[in-house]
Amino acid sequence: MQLKPLFTFLTALAKHNDRAWFQERKPTYDQLRKQFEEDADFWFRELQKLDPALAGPQGRKSIFRIYRDVRFSNNKDPYKLHFSAYFTASGKDIETPGYYVQLGPNGSTLIGGGLYQPDKEQLAAIRQEIDYNADELKALLAAPDFQRYFGGMSGERLKKSPAAYSVDHPEIELLKHKSFIASHHMADADVLAHPDFRAHVVDVFRAMVPFSQFLRGALDK
Repeated sequence: MQLKPLFTFLTALAKHNDRAWFQERKPTYDQLRKQFEEDADFWFRELQKLDPALAGPQGRKSIFRIYRDVRFSNNKDPYKLHFSAYFTASGKDIETPGYYVQLGPNGSTLIGGGLYQPDKEQLAAIRQEIDYNADELKALLAAPDFQRYFGGMSGERLKKSPAAYSVDHPEIELLKHKSFIASHHMADADVLAHPDFRAHVVDVFRAMVPFSQFLRGALDK
């Protein structure tokens, strides 16, 4: 898609985050949204080649709405300041491991995925898989392309060891994770100057495939 017009639109939206301003510029938004849908379809088609488990809906159905849910937030701004999509085998089901892309100004662009805040059963299953197969996880986290884009696994962690595991467990630092995330952040200048940002997203996703498959495998057992 045309990145500069998108960044210009979202930068202005940050200054005028209200319905009247947005509605006056709805045709511009609709055009940008259509371009993002086309990119999402492309990314999903490429992901299906890289990770065959992703046999779900077309990419555009994996796009999040720009409208914020303000019911339980002190921030009542009605619109998000980025475009985003999350690709899984069943659409944008945030409760399953997947691939995420977020595009926006002011350093908000990121490419990544994993599993954010899994529920109690999911967390137990992933920790059990780490307990049994830590070498597999450590090997994929140490892979050159994973290190190049992500630098390692991120995500919120416990300060103490989980109740089911000893403090001296050899993999205790991995077991402390409450979320299992890979994040590749990009500065605005790097996004706008990139010769082929759409292909870059695919390259980053490719580096994350073994990580996503490890998480999905843990939950499927």
